[in-house]
Amino acid sequence: MSYPFPMMSNVYLYLFWAAFAVAFYTYVGYGLVAWALARLSRLVRPRRPLAFFEPDVTLVVPAYNEADILDDKVANCLALSYPRQKLRLVFITDGSTDNSAEVLARYPQVEHLHSPFRGGKSLAENRAMEFVRTPYVIFTDCNSFLNPEAVREMVKHYQDPQVGAVSGEKKVLAHNSASGAGEGLYWKYESFLKRCDSEIYSLMGAAGELVSFRSNLFQPLEKDTILDDFIQSLRIVEKGYRVVYEPAAYAAEAPSASLAEEMKRKIRICAGGWQSMVRLRSLLNPLRQPLVTFLYVSHRVLRWSLTPVALVLLLVLGAVLAGLHGGFYAAFFAAQVLFYGLAYLGWRAESQGRSRKLLLVPLYFTSMNVAVFAGFRRYLRGTQSAAWEKAARTQPLEGNLSIPKA
Repeated sequence: MSYPFPMMSNVYLYLFWAAFAVAFYTYVGYGLVAWALARLSRLVRPRRPLAFFEPDVTLVVPAYNEADILDDKVANCLALSYPRQKLRLVFITDGSTDNSAEVLARYPQVEHLHSPFRGGKSLAENRAMEFVRTPYVIFTDCNSFLNPEAVREMVKHYQDPQVGAVSGEKKVLAHNSASGAGEGLYWKYESFLKRCDSEIYSLMGAAGELVSFRSNLFQPLEKDTILDDFIQSLRIVEKGYRVVYEPAAYAAEAPSASLAEEMKRKIRICAGGWQSMVRLRSLLNPLRQPLVTFLYVSHRVLRWSLTPVALVLLLVLGAVLAGLHGGFYAAFFAAQVLFYGLAYLGWRAESQGRSRKLLLVPLYFTSMNVAVFAGFRRYLRGTQSAAWEKAARTQPLEGNLSIPKA
């Protein structure tokens, strides 16, 4: 049986350029569009200085077997530039089996909640909220260290009644490994996109290192929730509120200890991404909140769904079209082979303890997209635990930790 060769060739061409458009828009095009829309938003809605605002706030720190860094975390919290009588500190150590209780007992300024049952971060946060009596609550990870003005910079936004949540910025401490450098580079670009989303309308999901909510908008999460703060913040967007990004409030933490640890983290995030897309499917309906749908799909959904598939199609179709047409397609296919070849060399070097800066971008980009497929598989199998598996640290977070300047 003979195939209509010209017709099939056209199909390959259409698929190739569709895949190229999806990948280009996700990683380059949306950044340009978001930047332009953010500039336009600043012209249409000029920023107004916010008045002095010091409401009562509860700072909640979920900590699972973190006794080795609790002294530093408590010291960091006590050093925050906010009236002590207005800032309530709550540490919740549910499931911990180390000596966290003994460490926290040394600090009368800290309220300690503990249950021997380990249900994961979502259930711990749900339980902590039962003890929150202030109008605003801030959650921060135990291994993240805040700048002194973090609380003040976050709560000032609640003077706007349409703001339902505020997210701080994540800063990754400098490290020589490919995983550390790659994570830092990724978060710089991610921070740029978050600034744009927030200026256009609302942040599309907060990260758990430092996030704040109006207490009355907090919705208890399902016990199997993987990306707790992401889902919590976007459910607030579903209700018609905005999530603001405040880079002047930031949490600094060490990067993943190795590429393997970083992959483990990314696979978990991608599995949580698929879970989030299912639970937040109302945000995919452009008839309800068209601007939210545009931002959500552009910034989040494409990365976790179509774009990794598009990258695979580009490689496969690039090979086919290189054979059929040569020229541009042959050069494009060769460039892809070179890019992924560099990623492989980067992976080999990293696994042998030898980092190569030249290989950083292809390695991190490739591993990020491979993690999407692994995360999707884990989500379908239902094997991703909602409880964090404690990761190895790149360096001991003890003593005087140097927080990077804004």
